[in-house]
Amino acid sequence: MTPIDWFALLHPVLAVLFVYPVVGATVRLGLLARERRLGLSRQPLTVPQEHADHGRWLAGGVVVAVLIALVYSFLSRWFDPGTPFVGGQGRLALLVLAALGSLLALLALWRVRRPALRASFALLTWAGLLGLGSQPEIWRVSDNPFSGAFWSSHYWSGALLTGLLLLAMASRPEIQRSPRMRRLHVSANMLAAVLLAVQAITGTRDLLEIPLSWQKPAIYACDFNARRCPQAQAQAPGAAAGAPGFDGRVRGRRAAAPVV
Repeated sequence: MTPIDWFALLHPVLAVLFVYPVVGATVRLGLLARERRLGLSRQPLTVPQEHADHGRWLAGGVVVAVLIALVYSFLSRWFDPGTPFVGGQGRLALLVLAALGSLLALLALWRVRRPALRASFALLTWAGLLGLGSQPEIWRVSDNPFSGAFWSSHYWSGALLTGLLLLAMASRPEIQRSPRMRRLHVSANMLAAVLLAVQAITGTRDLLEIPLSWQKPAIYACDFNARRCPQAQAQAPGAAAGAPGFDGRVRGRRAAAPVV
């Protein structure tokens, strides 16, 4: 594996080692905080604060994971000798600066206290992710919400999940004070739980479809509709395949790299 191939693993590794464990802890603490508020059980006074802190770490971890995936998609296209990078080095630098700006907006969201500032930095962070995700190097499956492919897109489910987490992070004081906001928070989190499951399924699917950098010329020469590769077609019947378990068919798509 080359350095860019190892970089491709950072996004799923961060999700497995950090994001999903924090999801479990956040949900558990949220249930305990609700039991304490309703008087169903005696819980420590620190439980609501711990739930909110875990929620902030969850939102931050998801944003960082998305930024890593986006930057990987740009760099993988930049280092691909067979596909010119539109806009050249100048555009790549602007995209990296935009990713850095989204990260800085997230850090500012952690520190500000005024409602207007919280809303502004949450929106700036999400807008930065959406702007980066709209680039042609990002695999989105479909941009049409009326098509079935749109709802199987790892990118779009991740974009919606990130927006919900940033909303919860920005409205934390209001959630603590207002029963109406708490009900909205619970409803949004139920949708977030579904999106997390979708992310796990579509992310695993997309990992199967990303070839290593040195494999791309051979993989992208295949006919994805017919699920056949030129070399496999040229082999004599019964000839050994190029790799263990390879039967001439590929599970893949067009040459754009996916984003988790």
